[in-house]
Amino acid sequence: MNRNPGGAKHNAGRTPAGLLFIRPWNNLQYVSGAAFLLTVYSDVLASLGQPLRCGSGDDGGEPAAGDAGDVLAFAKSQADYILGTNPMRTSYLVGYGAAYPRRVHHRAASGASYRHDRDFIGCLQGFDSWYSARQENPHDLVGAVVGGPNGEDVFNDHRGAYMQTEACTYNTAPMVGVFSRLMQLEGQSPRPAPAPAEDL
Repeated sequence: MNRNPGGAKHNAGRTPAGLLFIRPWNNLQYVSGAAFLLTVYSDVLASLGQPLRCGSGDDGGEPAAGDAGDVLAFAKSQADYILGTNPMRTSYLVGYGAAYPRRVHHRAASGASYRHDRDFIGCLQGFDSWYSARQENPHDLVGAVVGGPNGEDVFNDHRGAYMQTEACTYNTAPMVGVFSRLMQLEGQSPRPAPAPAEDL
């Protein structure tokens, strides 16, 4: 939440638009994990009726205080960023919204479908044919959360920019809990399941 007195040395880094920023390689793994933990922690604080109190650091100031709502609002701000409330106006959840990564660094998403090309495709053929190709992936990896933008909120949608476009289960899994909690908060019912994906 970056509310510790003492400045940057006591706080997690943030991009100019407010996304937590830990490392350039697959930063959203840290953001999604932190957002999940913050949603759980906000529930713990609320159930105990306790405020959040951060240490005073070394500046001799008063401890920073917040409440469960502040913690959950920060987690929501990170989820909103992932879903497209960011300077690039890009959702980093593939398949969500109008603008999302189309060149995810993922072998199955970037290669031709066996239904359309029954020739044997080895590792080198796949690499030579698709890895550096400029066209969008033929298959959307719907539901995957990619690595996300750099520390300046810029995202390069290219398979070769794997630090930003690689999709990982550890990016996506925590967001399931975050989205569930936020839907509960909003009193919304879950959306109907999407139509089944086309068979390969």
